[in-house]
Amino acid sequence: MAEREKLIEVKDLQITFGSGRKKFVAVDHVNFDIYKGETFALVGESGSGKTTIGRAIVRINPISAGEILFKGQRITGKISHALDKEVIRKMQMIFQDPMASLNERAKVDYIVSEGLINHHLYENEEDRKRKVEDALREVGLLPEFASRFPHEFSGGQRQRIGIARALIMEPEFVVADEPISALDVSIRAQVLNLLNRLKASRGLTYLFIAHDLSVVRFISDRIAVIHKGEIVELAETEELFRHPLHPYTKALLSAAPIPDPELEKKKKLLIYDPSIHDYSVDKPQWVEILPGHFVHGNERELDGYRKEIESN
Repeated sequence: MAEREKLIEVKDLQITFGSGRKKFVAVDHVNFDIYKGETFALVGESGSGKTTIGRAIVRINPISAGEILFKGQRITGKISHALDKEVIRKMQMIFQDPMASLNERAKVDYIVSEGLINHHLYENEEDRKRKVEDALREVGLLPEFASRFPHEFSGGQRQRIGIARALIMEPEFVVADEPISALDVSIRAQVLNLLNRLKASRGLTYLFIAHDLSVVRFISDRIAVIHKGEIVELAETEELFRHPLHPYTKALLSAAPIPDPELEKKKKLLIYDPSIHDYSVDKPQWVEILPGHFVHGNERELDGYRKEIESN
């Protein structure tokens, strides 16, 4: 198998907020790679640090330790002006709340082309307008919507405007931060299908952040499960659903709804209890337990996971 190209490398990432006695470690020694052309999902409950990681990758959040590489170049800390401009162009973010992330006082035309204007990425006014119209069409909106304000649109349409704003910069990598959680269920599938279609037509790579495992199963190639700032398991999507090992992953999976009402009634909801881990002496490590399947645990737990794999 040919070696896949690593687009993003996250190495020993630590992100803290506050200082002294008020210091809070939001993300602790996180490691993962994102390969070109894949959708890599980061899944965990609210407050687990997943959005913090996404924002650190696109240089919104500063980091306290470790580093993030984009195409082999370090993009954390102080970087050259030229690299900073390249990162802003090549990496874009789609935000969770389509209402809060759009400037209510600006017309769609300005919202979508703000990045072009800031970085002078158009030849003349005609070229700028054409790029806005093309971006709106690509996300399934009419070009005449450019003259309207965000409040005139539904949640799903506003999210499409947010996607058009990201796409117009012609990025290679997009962080989609819970892009459908604020939308009605009927609209969610449309937005997910749109993201999948754009990935194929533009050769995009996604970091897809979510708290719902059933959503990421549909869209992602690999999934990392995060709990309180630490990644506890990482595997290819179907492998994770077939052989979840970490108790937290199992609890998350048990909470995912099943479309069959009879099975849904019978299913057993697992509650994760962090106190089952005794790391006082036997310290945990991040281990590749099967090819491409990583899990966080100490020796005793890893032995248990290996036995579980053998018995399956």
